[in-house]
Amino acid sequence: MTKTVAIVGALDTKSEEFRFLKSEIEKRGCAALVIDIGVLGEPGFIPDVTREQVAEAAGSSLAELVAKRDRGESMSVMAKGAAEIVRQLYAAGRIDGIVSMGGSGGTSTGTSAMRALPVGVPKLMVSTVAAGDISPYVGTTDLTMMPSVVD
Repeated sequence: MTKTVAIVGALDTKSEEFRFLKSEIEKRGCAALVIDIGVLGEPGFIPDVTREQVAEAAGSSLAELVAKRDRGESMSVMAKGAAEIVRQLYAAGRIDGIVSMGGSGGTSTGTSAMRALPVGVPKLMVSTVAAGDISPYVGTTDLTMMPSVVD
């Protein structure tokens, strides 16, 4: 049975990087399920779970977030929605692990989704903030933070 890795990412700003990650996961015999957490720009490719669906899972709408143009509120809503989506996907047996990449905003949102999964589910966050105090991102989970050496 093929394992499926959820990829949580902002496809409005890092679509090229997430397309590459998706390709590399698939080259290794796993399936990839992409969840878009971007808010302001258009995604660079079509995800499996749209940013509209993520906002709705948090009880909001993408249109509201775009209109407000409040980065903090957008990240908070998308983190809540991504966590709910990931929780549902795992409960339905549709994902077996999760990975994300990002700076402070992407790390906050990606790790929120990861913390929604039980201990034992593989979780990897590639982050520009991995070298500092990561306790706010990791909490008491088994997620792994890897510093981004190229960003």
